[in-house]
Amino acid sequence: MTVSGEPQVNAKKVGFISLGCPKALVDSERILTQLRAEGYHIAPTYEEADTVIVNTCGFITPAVEESLSAIGEALDATGRVIVTGCLGERPETIRERHPKVAAITGSQDVEGVMSAIHELLPPDQNPFTSLIPGMSGGEVKLTPRHYSYLKIAEGCNHKCAFCIIPKLRGLQASRDAGEVLYEAFRLIASGTRELMVISQDTSAYGIDVRYRESEFQGKQVRAHLLDLAVKLGEMGAWVRMHYVYPYPHVDEIVKLMAQGKILPYLDVPLQHASPEVLRRMRRPGAGRQLDTIRRWREICPDLTIRSTFIVGFPGETEADFQLLLDFLEEARLDRVGAFPYSEVEEADATHFEGRVPEAVKEARLARFMEVAQRISAEKLQEKVGRTLEVIIDEYNDDEGDLSGTRLIGRTKGDAPGIDGQVYLYAGELAGQVKIGDIVSARIEDADEYDLFGEVTALLPWQPNVPQLGALVKH
Repeated sequence: MTVSGEPQVNAKKVGFISLGCPKALVDSERILTQLRAEGYHIAPTYEEADTVIVNTCGFITPAVEESLSAIGEALDATGRVIVTGCLGERPETIRERHPKVAAITGSQDVEGVMSAIHELLPPDQNPFTSLIPGMSGGEVKLTPRHYSYLKIAEGCNHKCAFCIIPKLRGLQASRDAGEVLYEAFRLIASGTRELMVISQDTSAYGIDVRYRESEFQGKQVRAHLLDLAVKLGEMGAWVRMHYVYPYPHVDEIVKLMAQGKILPYLDVPLQHASPEVLRRMRRPGAGRQLDTIRRWREICPDLTIRSTFIVGFPGETEADFQLLLDFLEEARLDRVGAFPYSEVEEADATHFEGRVPEAVKEARLARFMEVAQRISAEKLQEKVGRTLEVIIDEYNDDEGDLSGTRLIGRTKGDAPGIDGQVYLYAGELAGQVKIGDIVSARIEDADEYDLFGEVTALLPWQPNVPQLGALVKH
């Protein structure tokens, strides 16, 4: 990913490639912000870069290969590459393939990255070419201005057999609630209309710090997900919860959704439904998913639930897989993703017996997605004829259209990049709807994953956070 809009002055230029999950994207934003603060410019192409930083992913084998390939491409193009991120926690893997990388740092290591940059490209000491701390435009975002990821914790305390996140990113380390809330306040003040709350285990937020209190706007706030959600909901932006494990206190979060305080959306990483497979995976909550989902939907009937699943985990039998399909039919989840099990170096499951043949994995994945796609299509058909709120992400104009005639957005039940979209005709409001606006839309049709309709009204944006006027103009 690259950041544009840099001033055209003679300065050191750094290329940047950001791979992996939204949590890594937040790390990339912090590194880029520090680069800008120290006067470095972000190069949009290899040809313009003095060096390249690659923020890597090391979660599963395909991600490792993607990261190694990106490192190789950057090395071939520039000869000077700094590697950071999750794969940076396994430097031997990187050095084996690419011994000429200039430096390797681990995840979240902004200081280590900057130290490496300083060695390769000593910073410009001219104060007129660096940013003044806190000045407008100092923070770099890799997402559109109208939505932002809000990372509330790092690391994970779970010991899932297929995962090495605790080895890569450490155990749970929660941020103080005041720090998180002030960041959210700044984001909304500068134009963010949707906050995606993320961590490895969002439900566990604050456990590691014993829910300690910190200051926000003159009051003490606990580092607890419920307290955080209440305060975020008061700011008036869309608040979307990701990576939420089904802990008992999540019921209270769902009540906030039913009250319209935060979005009625839960991203819950269930991974499987067979009690035996979940036991082998070392996942919590085996056998209780359906009861939990029913309870949540009783509390908030409009709740959208998305989840991801692994098929072909070592030891998964046809009977186990059928339990998963039966679960899908009964749970009728709104948004579903799945991938075949992939071995991860250092993960305990790599040494498990009962490996499932690749052909069987792929066949099961196809069967799984066939059921999930049918359920998705049925659930989306239920929305036809309804009027929904939609946040606009991009234009989709045909040649000859007035700008803003055709739009692409998302409902409250759709997260960017992973869920469905809404394709809209602006009608009489063509040219008036801007990226980031929230509109009312009548849904006229649906397919397996997306909705189609027409804008009926442009809704006012009224956050409870003072807006920095110069920054929120479209």
